[in-house]
Amino acid sequence: MFILFVYICCVNFYVNVLNIAKNFNKVNRFIFLIYLLIIGMGNNRRLFLKNLGLATAAAAVMPSAFSKEVKKADFLKRTSQNQQTNDKVIRLALIGAGGMGVADSITALSHNNIEMIAVCDLYSGRLDDAKSRWGGQLFVTKDYKDILKREDIDAVIIGTPDHWHKQISIDALKAGKHVYCEKPMVHSVEEGKDVINAWKGSGKIFMVGSQGLSSLGNEKAKELLEAGAIGEINYAEGFWARNSPEGAWQYTIPEDASPETVDWNRYIANTTKRPFDAMRFFRWRNYQDYGTGMAGDLFVHLFSSLHFITNSLGPNKVSATGGLRYWKDGREVPDVLLGMFDYPKTVQHPPFNLSLRCNFVDGTSGGTYLKIVGSKGSMDVKWDEVVLKRNANVASDDPFFAEKAKEGVNSQTDRKQIIAPLETVYTAQEGYKGAHYDHFANFFNAIRTNGTVVEDPVFGFRAAAPALLCNDSYYQNKFINWDPVNMKIVKS
Repeated sequence: MFILFVYICCVNFYVNVLNIAKNFNKVNRFIFLIYLLIIGMGNNRRLFLKNLGLATAAAAVMPSAFSKEVKKADFLKRTSQNQQTNDKVIRLALIGAGGMGVADSITALSHNNIEMIAVCDLYSGRLDDAKSRWGGQLFVTKDYKDILKREDIDAVIIGTPDHWHKQISIDALKAGKHVYCEKPMVHSVEEGKDVINAWKGSGKIFMVGSQGLSSLGNEKAKELLEAGAIGEINYAEGFWARNSPEGAWQYTIPEDASPETVDWNRYIANTTKRPFDAMRFFRWRNYQDYGTGMAGDLFVHLFSSLHFITNSLGPNKVSATGGLRYWKDGREVPDVLLGMFDYPKTVQHPPFNLSLRCNFVDGTSGGTYLKIVGSKGSMDVKWDEVVLKRNANVASDDPFFAEKAKEGVNSQTDRKQIIAPLETVYTAQEGYKGAHYDHFANFFNAIRTNGTVVEDPVFGFRAAAPALLCNDSYYQNKFINWDPVNMKIVKS
């Protein structure tokens, strides 16, 4: 048995070496194999195996190890496909048929054997649009409980304003439905554990809709970080910028918007009672009663990606500042927001700091990214691209450091050195269907196999909580301490 085990290990090593070597041209392949031969000539077999492992790992994360300074031909590939294992038809219902709910549904229906059975929305115009889009046979209603009573529905997509996420999620789980709920999972930190407890007792699949979490970019960044490509993380930053009325949530209000076409009383049933206001219904993200502002809508994406890449449970200190600088249209939320977060040392990662920014009046025309910085380099992470930048040990132009360097050990200063490539760009292969598609693939596969999803309610709440606390810090003008393990506020 032991001999067989050793044989299998040797075969695996051989296959790994060949798989790595085949990515090089003939000259570089020869250099790589000679290097392995040299380190293998030592008497210490354990050292040989260790060196072999390090060499293959380095080649795996740095395929441009023998290439030019900047390489742009390294393609992102999925390391674990969300393959659907059977042809079981999954019957969907959409609750909340606004822009995101419809986008979710279109993506979901692009998968095989998915059917749309019913749609719920509080505005009549969206129900008419749903029938035009998905057929006159579609069941439509303004009461989501009508959806949950139907036995021909397997799963629901919740695309409502944030203030309804908790209750509809809990009711759907109790009704035996699988749930795909848009981010943030809840409207306030106090609601998080109610959803988690309902999910744990339901036996159903619950996916939170921060779709970038399932991107090739996140997956590659996670692999690179674990392999030590940037050393130990010490800082991260994210930026989300927009410069348009739509980007700043000034959505079009239909001409027929009225108490006759909108079920206003149902909309405000769980919050402050007030007369009908079309702005508050169709531009709900701008108001605290219904939305969660920049942090809940956009920061939560960055938290989701960061936590996935680093295996982090979240920060333990939250602070925020910002203001309403331009879009003074009656909204209650800022259009410029800055957040600062302390991440404590854990088994998963060393301590680091996070800085997040969001600007709806960004004159550079906008964009988004997540940068992760380590002791040896950094990564710019997007959903379909990762740019890995390595420390080239370039001499400082600071005269103080130049003088201090002269005090070091005498050496041949004009001798050239072997340096790592400064930048490697990983891009998605042609034909990549995108993170949104893959997120739903994970959801549907879990339903069909009774499996797990990448963003269950526990993960979703740990991503939502610091975003929601960012709002609390802004409005209360104070630091907030958070326990990311037990998921609760720590009183100061």
